[in-house]
Amino acid sequence: MPEMEKFLTKHIDVPGIDTLDVYRQYGGYEALAKALREYQPDQLIEEVKKSGLRGRGGAGFPTGMKWSFLAKNDKPRYLCCNCDESEPGTFKDRMLMEKIPHLLVEGVLITSYACRISTAFIYIRGELALAARQVERAVKEAYEAGLIGKNILGSDFSVDIIVHRGAGAYICGEESALMESLEGKRGYPRLKPPFPAAVGLYGGPTVINNCETLCTVPAIIRHGADYYASFGTEKSKGTRIFCLSGHVKKPGNYELPLGIPMRTLIYDEQYGGGVLGDKAVKAIIPGGSSTFFLGPDKLDTPLDYESIAAAGSMLGSGGVIVLNEDTCIVGAILRAVEFYRDESCGKCTPCREGTFWLTQILERLEHGEGKMKDIDLLTDICSNISGKSFCPLGDAATSLITSGVRLFREEFEYHVKHGHCMVSSQPALV
Repeated sequence: MPEMEKFLTKHIDVPGIDTLDVYRQYGGYEALAKALREYQPDQLIEEVKKSGLRGRGGAGFPTGMKWSFLAKNDKPRYLCCNCDESEPGTFKDRMLMEKIPHLLVEGVLITSYACRISTAFIYIRGELALAARQVERAVKEAYEAGLIGKNILGSDFSVDIIVHRGAGAYICGEESALMESLEGKRGYPRLKPPFPAAVGLYGGPTVINNCETLCTVPAIIRHGADYYASFGTEKSKGTRIFCLSGHVKKPGNYELPLGIPMRTLIYDEQYGGGVLGDKAVKAIIPGGSSTFFLGPDKLDTPLDYESIAAAGSMLGSGGVIVLNEDTCIVGAILRAVEFYRDESCGKCTPCREGTFWLTQILERLEHGEGKMKDIDLLTDICSNISGKSFCPLGDAATSLITSGVRLFREEFEYHVKHGHCMVSSQPALV
């Protein structure tokens, strides 16, 4: 593997890189010019397939393959860039939009050309006000420079980009709920099939990609698929931004090749710098709060899709959350499940009712009022939610509970027997 390269964050701290002039001084929009000059749309799709780029939003689906699934009919095609970054523990897309918004715009343009799309939407989470302003300004600058609109850079390619701000609903990060929101409806997920590639936004074939995914596309075209694929592992290629948070000395975003050991991210002085107070690691959430706990025995697991799956969790959105030995697992799970209860759209019964029941039981346990049977009742309710909800939000609400009970059952039992958690001699406040 060549010396470590940063494809997304190499220039992110350059003063003024959020403006068109400075972005172009550092090679901005050269990949777009190269794409229009040297590639036909189908060749671009093949290049992205060859790069091995996988979706950075959570599912990890091969990006080029997703593009190739677009239905071939006479309906207008659309691109939706999913910037509704809502997963607890994840904050990479926000950084990209705030600091280097033209990289996203360039990625949207190249993707639109590859997929023969004439209208693209950038859907930004409502709370990300600065990110939205930065992207809106970048789009305006690109329009004025002739980089968006008719006959871009003298080619026969034309596209319009529309920035749309959501209203802060976690469910709108789910691709079909995002499309419903864009169409002016309540953000409810749609029944699949049909999938967006066949029947998506306004009934047309639609590509939906995460912000980081599209920000990676210019680097692939600029450097070539082979060079990009030389980083990472055989099946998880390239680099990605890991959002490191929790009980670490240096939380933040770190762009690293896929396959780097989790221990390196957490303990290396260049990155996490170790655990706060030099405490021991109790648990790691490797891919945002919707993924399963891993124990400290998994610290040497490579951060790639296959290795994390083999370890019993998911790489998800790349949000690595570290919990130290002083953490009450029951309390941490309660806090996470409260989020999913509050963000449930209410469309389906398992999620709407189940997340409410899970929170009630966890509150009983946390506040010293639980019974031993409540522990098994939690996992029983999880089995009635996971795989039975209308969309993945229900599954997400159960991940920390099922893995938490499996790895830390004695801690749940301690709450029942003693009325407070293992890490504190004081009863929890009701």
